[in-house]
Amino acid sequence: MSLQHNSSAASLDVAHEYVGECLLSAAPTSVRDARSLVRRELSLWGADDLIDDCVLIVSELVTNAVRYGGAACALRIRGGGNLVRGELFDPGAGTPRLCARDMDATGGRGLQIVDSLADDWGVAHPPSGGKIVWFVLGLPAPTRPRPAVAPVLQLK
Repeated sequence: MSLQHNSSAASLDVAHEYVGECLLSAAPTSVRDARSLVRRELSLWGADDLIDDCVLIVSELVTNAVRYGGAACALRIRGGGNLVRGELFDPGAGTPRLCARDMDATGGRGLQIVDSLADDWGVAHPPSGGKIVWFVLGLPAPTRPRPAVAPVLQLK
């Protein structure tokens, strides 16, 4: 099982679109597989600054799909234009909801993590059924080098 990318370029930029897709079984090992695939794919794209957040978001979404959906799911990651967009499709009809924070709960924080890390996220229901939970991460703005400052001349 492997994500496939459609460009051999090594950096994420506006001139290329990168796409990685994979099918994941309903087994708990799919979470680990999804993390590994996303990490490898974003590294190939040169989107290193987004790897940790994207891996954590995908991990939470796949965990929810495996735990509550109980069926195979499909993961798609797209990169280009300084954005990474992830989509996880599963055939379940339910709509995931962001729950109020409960500091005593031992679980239920997955979507809170997604909400705090993603620049945007949501749920779509395609006409064919199921749902797509999507998220967007933007590459950090490049830092501009400070112009060199000439030394101040001493006046006598």
